[in-house]
Amino acid sequence: MKLATLKIKDKETAAIARDDGLVLMETLNEVDKKNWNTSLLEMIESGQIDGLKEWYKNGGKERLHDCETIPFEKAKFAPLYRRPRKIWGVGMNYLQERPNKNETYLSPVSFMKPDTSIIGMEDTIQIPTGSTNTTAEAELGIIIGKKCVHIEEEDASQYVLGFTTVLDMTEADIHAENQRYLTRAKSFDTFLSFGPYLLIDEYEEVLDLEVSTVLNGRLEHQNVVANMRYNPWYLVAFHSKVMTLLPGDIIMTGTPGSVVIRDGDVVEAHISGAPPLVNRVRGEKMNEVN
Repeated sequence: MKLATLKIKDKETAAIARDDGLVLMETLNEVDKKNWNTSLLEMIESGQIDGLKEWYKNGGKERLHDCETIPFEKAKFAPLYRRPRKIWGVGMNYLQERPNKNETYLSPVSFMKPDTSIIGMEDTIQIPTGSTNTTAEAELGIIIGKKCVHIEEEDASQYVLGFTTVLDMTEADIHAENQRYLTRAKSFDTFLSFGPYLLIDEYEEVLDLEVSTVLNGRLEHQNVVANMRYNPWYLVAFHSKVMTLLPGDIIMTGTPGSVVIRDGDVVEAHISGAPPLVNRVRGEKMNEVN
């Protein structure tokens, strides 16, 4: 099941994908006499997604074909949502081969980003004034579905709602000046793009997914989730022991590699089996970010 948030005139509203387009939740409510929330974050926070999953598996997928759709090529995607309670990032997580189970690694390198950094599919990444070394990196994003605290790795999948595609930006010169400046380097407006889809029950084995950073149509970096030092389930458990994780929280899992982005570039994040996340880059200051 794939969920999204679309821009419809002056509002942003949740939608569900079918093979040939997207159905707005408000349309589904009218046709199928349901009362699903039309805000994706509110659906997640209220626990409605569990009911939607059951509906989808038990004939709902077919009933979507009774609904008016928005063709994919006409859809204008928003970020999945704009106000998650927490956004965690993880650095230096990929190896060139599967991690050695007999080797002890240092704890994950974690940082947080503000929700004011969020943009969505086809929005513009704004390079900060004076920056000559802004980077972008593709990542697999984890979306938390249930409140969890002090859980273990083997239980983590029960608390994960799904996955999404992420582009994480960094002003690398600020970070290079002092490693303690990482949060500032990653917190500029437009420095986190995520979506276009929340992918729920789409993958039998997350470790098999390939994550790729693409710049101007060229594949620059690619790796497989199985090569992470710390797999997604470990990262959820680890961060649940730092602070309570809540529905809608995002955990970015690290990147196979970053690229320097400049005015006019198009940068993409790819995850196996999912549509790419695509953003253009602008170097001069804008008055307003879409």
